[in-house]
Amino acid sequence: MPPADTTPHGPATPTARARPGVPGPAPAPGAHGAAAGPPGSHGTGAAEGAVPGTAGSGGGLAPAGPGVPATDPAGSRHGDGGLLLDRVGRWAPEATPFGIFRLVPLTRADDLTLLTTWMNDPAVAAFWELAGPPGTTARHVRAQLAGDGRSVPCLGLLDGRPMSYWELYRADLDPLARHYPARPHDTGVHLLLGGAADRGRGVGTALLRAVVCLVLAHRPRCGRVLAEPDVRNAPSVAAFRRAGFRLDTEVDLPGKRAALMVRERTTPTKRAPVNR
Repeated sequence: MPPADTTPHGPATPTARARPGVPGPAPAPGAHGAAAGPPGSHGTGAAEGAVPGTAGSGGGLAPAGPGVPATDPAGSRHGDGGLLLDRVGRWAPEATPFGIFRLVPLTRADDLTLLTTWMNDPAVAAFWELAGPPGTTARHVRAQLAGDGRSVPCLGLLDGRPMSYWELYRADLDPLARHYPARPHDTGVHLLLGGAADRGRGVGTALLRAVVCLVLAHRPRCGRVLAEPDVRNAPSVAAFRRAGFRLDTEVDLPGKRAALMVRERTTPTKRAPVNR
């Protein structure tokens, strides 16, 4: 088991079917008024930001979808993350004890080399199961960029340094909503810390607190932030607890039994002091 704050909280099975946090194809209205696919399925929501360079073999991202220009005026698939998640790319940075943190949405022109490297780290691959060539990561990201904006993949930058990967998604519009009593604008989060130097020293907990603050500050209609780490991933569950989440229940999702972690807007926010 990787040390605390090391493990990602994303999909557990790299299959062709939709997974938590990743928009699936044309879902029909599901339980709790949410758009949902087959029970237990989820949409794709990978998060990476601008990484310079060129993608490896198979790593280039395809256009967002038929009829969608690269400069989509609605911003639903490009640059700022779109309206369904209140334009993540325009959110202000957040101070943490480890530096200034910012979420940067991935765009179709971004390089996948860094994210592919992270996905091939055994500590990450154990839970994301996306190890392999750049094309494996590209397919995971492409599903989100081709979606309607209900899932936004981002890079997490700490003092300008790309060091984490995030997926923010509309849990109420995701098939996850079939597994719990969803509320409008519930926001889900997946994350991974890219480098070993950022693991096991409280960085993950600090960044989770920062992302919760960002979501609740910039999404006034959102009352809760949710996550669904694998129940076997005890360090991740512990990091969420330290960041103010509570364990609501356990749910069976494709490929894993998940701990449904919930952070209510009404929970007091405990920001650690910033020593800069």
